[in-house]
Amino acid sequence: MTRTRTRSARARKRRRAALLVAVVAVVAVAAAAIAVPIVLDRFAASAPTAVSTPSSRGESPGPADSPTPTPTPTATATPTPTPTSPVAQPCAGGDTLLTIWAHPDDDIIFANPTISEAIAAGDCVRTVFVTAGDAGRGMDYTRARELGILRAYNVMRGEEGLWDETEITLDAGMRVDRLTPQGDPRVSVLFVRLPDGNITDGGFAATGYATLSKLLDGSIASLAPIDGGPALSSAQLTASLAELAEAFHPSQTLTHIPRGSAFAPGDHPDHSVVGTLVRDAIGPTADAGPGLRYFVGYPSENLPRNIEGAALDTKVEVYRVYTQQDDVIRCADRDGCLKTRKFGEWLRRSYPKTEAELQMP
Repeated sequence: MTRTRTRSARARKRRRAALLVAVVAVVAVAAAAIAVPIVLDRFAASAPTAVSTPSSRGESPGPADSPTPTPTPTATATPTPTPTSPVAQPCAGGDTLLTIWAHPDDDIIFANPTISEAIAAGDCVRTVFVTAGDAGRGMDYTRARELGILRAYNVMRGEEGLWDETEITLDAGMRVDRLTPQGDPRVSVLFVRLPDGNITDGGFAATGYATLSKLLDGSIASLAPIDGGPALSSAQLTASLAELAEAFHPSQTLTHIPRGSAFAPGDHPDHSVVGTLVRDAIGPTADAGPGLRYFVGYPSENLPRNIEGAALDTKVEVYRVYTQQDDVIRCADRDGCLKTRKFGEWLRRSYPKTEAELQMP
């Protein structure tokens, strides 16, 4: 082979090598372009999804990441924003009503028509149930009562539909299951599921005779939810209730009559403890404290009837829908509900009290 042919062959080899490198580069770029949506699809697939039944659980949402601005030599330091509780829910265009109760159904028995009227007015309503209301019968009965509550709130908001469930752990340590109607963020219901304390205040064998009263009085150090959630000390429970108020910024908060009030004797012990916890946690705060209202519970049957007409009809219908899931107090129609011993009298009444009206010693 001559030198000219040798040079020509080498040139052809260099051109083929360059062409091969170019082809490899093009293939690599195309592969990268295809990989991006695949990676994004994987992230999307791992995101929380809506649930169609109250028994399904979603993932707890984490705080959103926000970019940190790069400081410049002439810029002043930006104050660190106050952390937001993971349970926070903004209310667009209205006031927020926070309601906190011992058992599922206390709200619709003692605090309606106030809650129904707030929903009808377009306000946001955040309702919290501290105990499971399990009566020592376990999670099946608890789930049935919770389903009844969701259906009762569907009646109050005037729309049937599915609810999304999200498990959230507050900064103070309390875990809640939050249910929100799909397409209607104005309403949410939060279940804590601590053990029902029994009307005797002695608890139930199924939950180790643990009660809110024993927790508040210090005879037990902590109390665990019946669904296996983390146990709470009295201080954690109080701090968690305060966190709820800080997160929701309520214009008004509804709860039970606390211990020591002239309206407390004869009420369910769980009612009195929850009223006390809420009063201690939220009452001292400058923004939420003035909006606290305490509703008379069992002793309201001794006060004059003050709900009638259309307001009573609506209240009874909301309660009737709830009872279809609660086999202990089920009633078939308006007359049946109003003839139910004690419950019929409680439904005909609703007595909110301000701090000044509690008649504390």
